[in-house]
Amino acid sequence: MAKKTLTRFLTLTTGMALVLAGCSGSGGGQVKNDNGNGSGSSQAAKTTIKMMHLWPAGSSATQNKIVNDIIKEYQAANPNVTVEQEILENEQYKNKMKVLSTSNNLPDVGFTWAAGYMEPYVKGDKFAPLDDLVQGDLKDKFVKGTTEAYAFSGKTYALPVELNIVPVYYNKAIFAKYNLQVPKTYDEFKSIVKTLASNGVAPIALGNKDRWTGSLWYMYLADRIGGPETLKKAIDRTGSFNDPGLVRAAQEITSLVDANAFNKGFNGLSNDEGKAEFMNSKAAMYMMGTWELPNYTTNKDVPQTFKDQIGFFKFPTVDGGKGNMDSWVGGPGVGLFVGNNSKVKDEAKKFVSFFVQKWGEKAISEAGVIPATKVDTSKVKLPQLYIDLLNELNKASNITLFADVQMKPASAEVHLNMIQALYGKAVSPEEFAKKHEEALAKESK
Repeated sequence: MAKKTLTRFLTLTTGMALVLAGCSGSGGGQVKNDNGNGSGSSQAAKTTIKMMHLWPAGSSATQNKIVNDIIKEYQAANPNVTVEQEILENEQYKNKMKVLSTSNNLPDVGFTWAAGYMEPYVKGDKFAPLDDLVQGDLKDKFVKGTTEAYAFSGKTYALPVELNIVPVYYNKAIFAKYNLQVPKTYDEFKSIVKTLASNGVAPIALGNKDRWTGSLWYMYLADRIGGPETLKKAIDRTGSFNDPGLVRAAQEITSLVDANAFNKGFNGLSNDEGKAEFMNSKAAMYMMGTWELPNYTTNKDVPQTFKDQIGFFKFPTVDGGKGNMDSWVGGPGVGLFVGNNSKVKDEAKKFVSFFVQKWGEKAISEAGVIPATKVDTSKVKLPQLYIDLLNELNKASNITLFADVQMKPASAEVHLNMIQALYGKAVSPEEFAKKHEEALAKESK
């Protein structure tokens, strides 16, 4: 793919990211003598950096490999440093973060989400400011605007490694078997769901035990019905969750459940379990972020015959709705933080700087994911699916940051619980909206 194409995309994401919201490792790798003073002695201090991340080898094989390759490269260049990994699945990771923060025992280096998710960690003085890196070795390395989602009161507390948007992936072979075409309207989409369900095929793979997965579907319906600002305004309190568009979006979710749009038992399955339905060609569609691209492009553990069957489409328009197909759910993905209580903070910062730059180089060529750093792709051969997504992003009119990331922790928890309750038909669409409004109003006081 030409560098010019990616440049246009990066220019676009700059504006949207803004709407959303020398390395300082001196001393970390310094050689010391027996008295602990800096010198040219060959006896160097041994340093261990504890890193926690959320890319298990099973479900995120390509990202896991890149992390290991970067660590090996860093340790080779810094033989007195050892990076110890703790690897957890997404929800386990979030829970572990909460537990570790209460005991001031966060890892030296870890990943965080932006905006509302990381706010309590910043207010609790758990993350070290990283502006010295942004203004040092990493100056002008990031796509402009991406670091703002990780900034509070003018200070940057994490460094993004990803940019993500959320398409609907679909199995071309299943679509062809039932003479289905990519939908342009929501009515066409519902017709596809009806055809597949009536033929005993799960239309959509979903693991909603993790809850944020179901939120993606709700967010798109809110966007297409109410327009790109309705959900944002409800969350930032310039609007209300009782907006008719947000209530109708919830009603459409219950209609999809009634139409058997999702795989059996979806509300009790994790995202990985739900995804397996799509990966095993038992479900026709799967909505997820572009961090899944490796499974459809570069992951050597996934059969090429399956990868060749996968395409994507943008969430269709809703008749009478205010949204358009060029509006996306997404935004900056996870970012690296350094624990403020780390005993090896300088070396940890040095490693983070190295990691961010190497990730940017490897993410495109080896994983086919979109990095948050500027990368010259003119000499990189990219998978067609990756190119197609970037071409669509050139036309994007909006990117709405994930709802639970936009919200403060208490409201985010209510949102996620209400999402699962809505899919389980334990609450009505009106009650769904009311609970959100109450939580957001309370937290804004």
